[in-house]
Amino acid sequence: MTPIAMTATASEFRAAGTDLSERRRSGVSTGPLIDIAAAPDMMGMHWATDGSLRLGAFTTIAAIAADPLVAAAYPGIAASAQGLATPQIRHLATLGGNLAQRSRCWYFRNPHIACLKKGGSDCPARSGNHLYHVVFDLGPCVAPHPSTMAAALLAYDARVTTDRRTSLAIADLFGDGSNGAADNALQPGEMIKSIELPAPLQGERALYKRAISRTYAEWPLVEICARAVIKDGAFQFVRLAAGGIAPVPLRLAVVETALQDRKATAAAIADAAEQAVSGASPLPMTGYKLDLLKGVAHDLLERLASVRRAD
Repeated sequence: MTPIAMTATASEFRAAGTDLSERRRSGVSTGPLIDIAAAPDMMGMHWATDGSLRLGAFTTIAAIAADPLVAAAYPGIAASAQGLATPQIRHLATLGGNLAQRSRCWYFRNPHIACLKKGGSDCPARSGNHLYHVVFDLGPCVAPHPSTMAAALLAYDARVTTDRRTSLAIADLFGDGSNGAADNALQPGEMIKSIELPAPLQGERALYKRAISRTYAEWPLVEICARAVIKDGAFQFVRLAAGGIAPVPLRLAVVETALQDRKATAAAIADAAEQAVSGASPLPMTGYKLDLLKGVAHDLLERLASVRRAD
């Protein structure tokens, strides 16, 4: 294994520090820290008259998970927040920190091993142990993106405001996976300030599900946030965004297209769920995720087709 090179390390922001503290303890992150204060425009939930929502980057995951208004308007967001990490971490972890967290790959987390994200020349997971890694091989790094909230926000077409840019699409925040040296497209020193969610669609339904190897406090092997509007028995709108399967959160656009304007029948749902793996290129150890991905998509779509929103 190639040892990590000794290079100058960049400064890092610290809010709650739930991920950063772990990296500091292990010796992966050693650069200067910049403690950031929670300014008023970076805290809390702010509802607009049109029903849209702005979430401050300092809003905790627990607050998002527990808020009844969020659960009513954006059930996929609330359920995703409720599903990640542990209650203790959710109580401290911030939304901005969840989006900006670093890779969970064990090669990245080992301070003695070089990888692309630490200035190395290659991805050691590609030829090493990649059991929990990608099935959509989009670039040189094969570690899946770690942010559950990123996938949920992608499903909701959220926009991000930083201290340098406004209305940045979630897909643009994370890129297309071709840059194996970075977990996101934030510029050096750029800080997330808030996330904007458009008003929910009339009659919308949404669910979240993750497949994990343990029943509690585990990183997802596959996770999906799914939304749908079903009218007169047909899918008028459908959106699925997945995590755990690619170096960036990924829209399952083929599934969406397969269901658009189709009757919400068992046959249509089964056919669409099979297409969740369209374009996948699993690694030698990650083929099992294909069945998980199809299974989670199928379960969510079946449940969306039967869910009835309370008025």
